[in-house]
Amino acid sequence: MAEITDQQLLRYSRHVLLEGIGIEGQQRLLAAHALIVGAGGLGSPAALYLAASGVGRITIVDDDAVDLTNLQRQIMHADARVGQSKAQSARVALRAINPEIEITAIEQRAGAALLDALLPGVNIVLDCSDNYATRQAVNAACVRHGKPLVTGAAIGFDGQVTLIDPTQADAPCYACLFPSDQAAPDVACATFGVFAPLVGIVGSLQAAEALKCLCGIAPSLAGRLLMIDARALRVTEIALARDPCCPVCGGDKRAPHDG
Repeated sequence: MAEITDQQLLRYSRHVLLEGIGIEGQQRLLAAHALIVGAGGLGSPAALYLAASGVGRITIVDDDAVDLTNLQRQIMHADARVGQSKAQSARVALRAINPEIEITAIEQRAGAALLDALLPGVNIVLDCSDNYATRQAVNAACVRHGKPLVTGAAIGFDGQVTLIDPTQADAPCYACLFPSDQAAPDVACATFGVFAPLVGIVGSLQAAEALKCLCGIAPSLAGRLLMIDARALRVTEIALARDPCCPVCGGDKRAPHDG
């Protein structure tokens, strides 16, 4: 890992002071590459915190454009960028926070081919998407490539977040919780609404779990699902079990961790 500069020591000093991060942990963040799928309500706080924390490379994948209705909760975007690509708008926002890191904006939907091309060079993936098909595709790709995945969701006043870690033999994947071979109706914010601070809570938790994973801070959320009720301000934890018959991660389908 590259030596940390005096300027970086100053910028990231509050991390350097923390037991569990320190100089070595901050160096690991600076050398890391995070892939964020979705630059909306969850992707906004997640990406902003990863950028501010000094994750050296961030790739953002999103095929949507900034809409006026997004601005109630998608804090990476601004009124002046309505109509622009969300991925490019996110790049502008992240570079304003931390110009020393590398930001790649990809204006595509995260399909299997794109994910297979990106994941070999990635250390961690954050699924901040808003649809079931993309979540399943991202999960399957992470299992194939042995990459840790922080997945989150939010609708109405309810949110959830967990870590999928294919490197742990007993840890469940997303399809263990929500079978990939069963159709699930997408629940859209445009139909049901979403409480603005809730996506901030969930996205921030995703960033926290990603940073912990990159720094090797335990315990992780693998095997645990956090359920957030923003109306009652209550967090419930559910233990998750791996399904040995899961069509995605069951049997010998898991790949070894490839970096």
